[in-house]
Amino acid sequence: MIETLEKPTRSDTGLRIQRVISKKELQLFIDFPHELYRYDDNYVPELFIAQRDMLSWKKHPFHEHSVVQLFLAYRHDTVVGRIAAINNNNHNTFNNAQDGFFGFYDCINDQEVSDALLKTAASWLKGHGLKTIIGPVNFSTNETCGLLIEGFDSAPVIMMTYNRPYYIDLLENAGLREKVTLLAWKITVNALDDKPYRLMPMLKERLAKRDITIRKVNMKKYKEEVKKIHEVYNSAWNENLGFVPMTEKEFDYLANDMKLIMDPDFCLVAEQNGKAIGFALCIPDMNQVFIKIKRGRLLPSGIFKLLFNRKKVKAVRVIALGVLEPYRKMGIEACFYGELIQRSWQKGIVFAEASWILEHNDLMNKALMHINADPYKRYRIYEKSL
Repeated sequence: MIETLEKPTRSDTGLRIQRVISKKELQLFIDFPHELYRYDDNYVPELFIAQRDMLSWKKHPFHEHSVVQLFLAYRHDTVVGRIAAINNNNHNTFNNAQDGFFGFYDCINDQEVSDALLKTAASWLKGHGLKTIIGPVNFSTNETCGLLIEGFDSAPVIMMTYNRPYYIDLLENAGLREKVTLLAWKITVNALDDKPYRLMPMLKERLAKRDITIRKVNMKKYKEEVKKIHEVYNSAWNENLGFVPMTEKEFDYLANDMKLIMDPDFCLVAEQNGKAIGFALCIPDMNQVFIKIKRGRLLPSGIFKLLFNRKKVKAVRVIALGVLEPYRKMGIEACFYGELIQRSWQKGIVFAEASWILEHNDLMNKALMHINADPYKRYRIYEKSL
């Protein structure tokens, strides 16, 4: 749910922080980054309708269990920043924590504005009995998260964040410190070590002796497939830092969004006797299309850019690849990579991004190094005690 208005906070410099409550203010909140990054060639606008629905308590299931408050910073009558304060009840219950989060953070290069936004979010979180402020996350690590700290020379891929380098100073000058660093690996298809592909027949034969098979998702039974994958997701990722299980409604919401852009050849399921034990998901980098859609509006012309350009996308993001703990190191992960490599060659994919991966996840990072991937972007999540 999103809470209601209190008196805005003001400063002597004409700066005021105000809660978002009206539809007009919500539109200003969503549109502010378009103004901030107007002349940045690497900026990709979020689709307005997707952001509006995500931030609406009537639309997105996150609001059924947690509380979000949006704030806008004004200097006189001009919007100069935005932030969301997030009380993620499911995170705190699952992790036995009292963590507060901030997200949707965007700001002009002005320490006073940034400090006011962070102070307002921190005060709101503290008022809800929380002990730490962590971010940026939108709304949790199940959605987009992290501040870009390396790799500003290219546009982000789908469902990854983007910001200007000065954001680092704004947050660190406010006393926030590193909680965790996340890596994005660039995989140039033509430069791939094809060892996983060459080993795949032998590995599949070995897995078959254990009644383990790998197949692509069955789109005709999509709801059943989503249920199986949901169970794997909540189990396979539960040891990740900051992980919180997704509710059935949240996972269905995400799966329905994914279905609109998904290529079933890039969604793989590992099964043993019909039980899902792992999955791999790549999605087309639709940011290559979204970057051309002005202010994220599909109407009147954006929809045509989306329809006519989606087949021209030659990059994918490896958004998830996981196996249940008892089945790890059996060759399933290598088979996933082998299948994805083969299908990338067949479909003319130029590059893939594997993201995000915890900097200290040695197993996954070493596997990516072995196929000649490049850790070309880094993101950071910050924290501070309240």
